[in-house]
Amino acid sequence: MSTIISFNCCSSLTASKLINPRIPTKGSSFLSTHKSFSWWNRHFLPKCTSQKHVQCQLQNGQKMRSFSLKECAISVALAAGLIIGMPSLDSSPMAYAANPSLPDLSVLISGPPIKDPGALLRYALPIDNKAIREVQKPLEDITESLKVAGGRGLDSVERNVKQASRSLKQGKSLIISGLAESKKDHGVELLDKLEIGMEELQQIVEGRNRDAVAPKQKELLKYVGDVEEDMVDSFPYEVPEEYRSMPLLKGRAAVDMKVKVKDNPNLEECVFHIVLDGYNAPVTAGNFLDLVQRHFYDGMEIQRADGFVVQTGDPEGPAEGFIDPSTEKTRTIPLEIMVDGEKAPVYGSTLEELGLYKAQTKLPFNAFGTMAMARDEFENNSASSQVFWLLKESELTPSNANILDGRYAVFGYVTENEDFLADLKVGDVIESIQVVSGLENLVNPSYKIAG
Repeated sequence: MSTIISFNCCSSLTASKLINPRIPTKGSSFLSTHKSFSWWNRHFLPKCTSQKHVQCQLQNGQKMRSFSLKECAISVALAAGLIIGMPSLDSSPMAYAANPSLPDLSVLISGPPIKDPGALLRYALPIDNKAIREVQKPLEDITESLKVAGGRGLDSVERNVKQASRSLKQGKSLIISGLAESKKDHGVELLDKLEIGMEELQQIVEGRNRDAVAPKQKELLKYVGDVEEDMVDSFPYEVPEEYRSMPLLKGRAAVDMKVKVKDNPNLEECVFHIVLDGYNAPVTAGNFLDLVQRHFYDGMEIQRADGFVVQTGDPEGPAEGFIDPSTEKTRTIPLEIMVDGEKAPVYGSTLEELGLYKAQTKLPFNAFGTMAMARDEFENNSASSQVFWLLKESELTPSNANILDGRYAVFGYVTENEDFLADLKVGDVIESIQVVSGLENLVNPSYKIAG
């Protein structure tokens, strides 16, 4: 008796794209991967996480059972593990997935990844202050608490707030001692505002005003993030000498990307706020910010929008990247990946090539609107101007278990209006990208050079 398993999710990939789907590269071939689970998730479970359950219906007329997403993930992963020699999506006939192992499965079904871009940026700061993290964590957890309906959700929020307040009171002196000397006064001022804000949030919860919780949480986490940035005294490491003369972002910057939307009666234009992280990707973020200042992207169309990524940056003409007028050659940058726990990025190699299969990237592909550089599939150091934003949910492909982490250089996140990225289509026009903060952190800017 045959069994039909139907998933309440659909892939935007066509049959032709399965053969030649053009993952975010400048070439036309798909990035190969040794992980069969990544292949399975990429093509069969791209949107399941937007729904609470996956429906599995038996053909023999048995009553339909509603499985949880985790149950289906385990079942699918185990089924994939039984398929010996499942081919990867590389075009090479010799490319086969390695036999999956239990550690891959354990990564697949581990706890929910952090998906909020603001939280990812906070945790990516080069600081080591346990006291402020103990304040941050319960405030971040309010998001999950609010998913619980009714009074139970607010009760959970109240516990979060009390825990954060207690941690702030107990650890305030340690937090202050972690502030950079030049930023200490500003940091202390922020901590005072944070204390007052948490008292206000406590009153909101006691008043059972559920709608006011999330805006207040966002305000408090902004204070926390600013305090954490005040703990960074200077750029924490030296960029390798061979890249030291390139445009580098030694810190963070923010840009607003204004897009004119065509053929969408519900959306005429949208401004996407993007935070660039030079602490973890100084060469990649510096290159992009330099191009922004050159107005390289202004007037450029969205060139790919397939439900998996939104991509642009391929200039008109035969060149696939930015031609530097001063050299009349394509400016390329190295693959740049910061590994969690390391003090500086690795350059020129994927984590897979280095044998770091379980290493966590500091800037993971977890958030909807993760921003990264496209490159030629087999040329790690071929990135130039083409960038992409990822459109996906990440429960089934958490950090280091998907086909992107450790292979493409993430250098920022869309932090405002990211949901509208899914509405963009090929032909929509980037009217402008403007720097709104952090330009002073760009060193060696080439846009100031004549030409």
